[in-house]
Amino acid sequence: ASVDAPPPARTPPPPPVENTSPGRFGGEEAGWPGDLAAFGAWWLAEPSLETGGTGPRIAPHGPAQPDLMVIVDHPEEADRDRLLSASEGRLLAGFLRAGGIAAENASLASLLPRFTAAPDWPALGANGCGAVLAHHIGLVQPKRILVLGRNIPPLLGHDTAQEGKSLRCFNHKGRSFPYVEGQGLARLLRSAAARRDLWQSWLDGTDG
Repeated sequence: ASVDAPPPARTPPPPPVENTSPGRFGGEEAGWPGDLAAFGAWWLAEPSLETGGTGPRIAPHGPAQPDLMVIVDHPEEADRDRLLSASEGRLLAGFLRAGGIAAENASLASLLPRFTAAPDWPALGANGCGAVLAHHIGLVQPKRILVLGRNIPPLLGHDTAQEGKSLRCFNHKGRSFPYVEGQGLARLLRSAAARRDLWQSWLDGTDG
């Protein structure tokens, strides 16, 4: 008599694929901090702000309603406890002194909480990074903004290809914040021409 072969082992169904697509940067707006002190703590702890950078998270610092708010793309690679504490920060400090801005009257902020070697700017824009920055600006309420990084203005709805206008304005919830933009600090360190261009934009945008 023939012996029937055992039925083939049943292959278990594959596990469900986990959704690894990034969520909205900062989460839902209803959960965003409503004051500057709370924003700093939230910036260090909120899970949805992770974008794959390296190094520690670095909080923004500076007073509310400063003479100037400086916005960079991310902390320096060498930053550990304070934003822009290494060579890029020293360059910025020299620029602020030349521009007549006292350190205690400047607020420093970054678009991302960690040093990030190659940010995915289109993805960041699609995930709402610009909205979080706009909210931060609204909390700081600066008299003027200095944007250092050509990838930042598009996140606020501005075209960096526009020529011949050194001073622009960012409008947010009924307020208008004038700003001057230039290359990122890493680029400014390497290029004397970029530093000259930024200084000229600053002079043109602040009437000298």
